[in-house]
Amino acid sequence: MVDTVTKKKKSKKSVPHAHVHVFASFNNTIITFTDTSGNVLATSSSGACGFRGSKKGTAYAAQVASEKAGQIAKQQYGVLKADVFIKGIGLGRDSAIRSLSSLDIAVDSITDVTGVPHGGVRPKKARRI
Repeated sequence: MVDTVTKKKKSKKSVPHAHVHVFASFNNTIITFTDTSGNVLATSSSGACGFRGSKKGTAYAAQVASEKAGQIAKQQYGVLKADVFIKGIGLGRDSAIRSLSSLDIAVDSITDVTGVPHGGVRPKKARRI
């Protein structure tokens, strides 16, 4: 007895409006395309694009990573517009956003979601001499 398994053809999900999350640290830049509910569509980083060591933190590496993730999102999901959310203080912040315009992805809004400490850590106890 041979059971035949029929697979459903996966329908292509169309996402015309996406969110782009850019995490830019001093050592790396990670770009993630998600739909509006947060499901990941495409992702890329400077390290995944072949940059190693101190070159991962450069603006050019962030540009290449953003173009790579943007091409995947545009080809597979048809992304036309995007809201950008930036976290971190690395060099790749601006160049990652600028490279989206070269892919004809319109940037609707840019939001900085970098964490800001309020209150800080508990101070050291006073020295007793």
